[in-house]
Amino acid sequence: MKAARQSLLERGDEGTGWSLAWKINFWARFRYGNHAYNMLKLLFRPAISPEGTTGGGSYPNLFDAHPPFQIDGNFGGSSGITEMLLQSQGKTLDLLPALPSALPTGYINGICAQGGFTLNIRWQNGQLSGVDITSKAGQTCVLRYGDKQLQLKTEKGKTYKLNGDLTVL
Repeated sequence: MKAARQSLLERGDEGTGWSLAWKINFWARFRYGNHAYNMLKLLFRPAISPEGTTGGGSYPNLFDAHPPFQIDGNFGGSSGITEMLLQSQGKTLDLLPALPSALPTGYINGICAQGGFTLNIRWQNGQLSGVDITSKAGQTCVLRYGDKQLQLKTEKGKTYKLNGDLTVL
């Protein structure tokens, strides 16, 4: 990851379309939420300048402007937002791994994770305040938030409510 991070630093932050989308996702995966958020702002900057020229960013209809248009930026941008809030590449679900400081309070509902889980995640003042986990397959759910970790045996179809300390309520 150190080499991949250095490669991104060498490439710089500018880009359009799929390039910005990849960068958002990489910085989130590296757990640099603020950098990922800066990339997201580049993706959403106005693509049409006051002079009428077109560059990278988004059109007024929010379509990605990799002139003339590239859906990869839109799909990749939403993927990057998800990557900031939940990472589930292995058997562990990492909650808010790259939460940017610009989003201190919020929630996301219905986010799907590997292992057959659907999560509703809430945070307040930059800290996890609660998570609801619905098990679609009855698998064991391994959750991590910061230095806290919980292994939760689940039943198919059941929803589990946890607080910010990963304690089942």
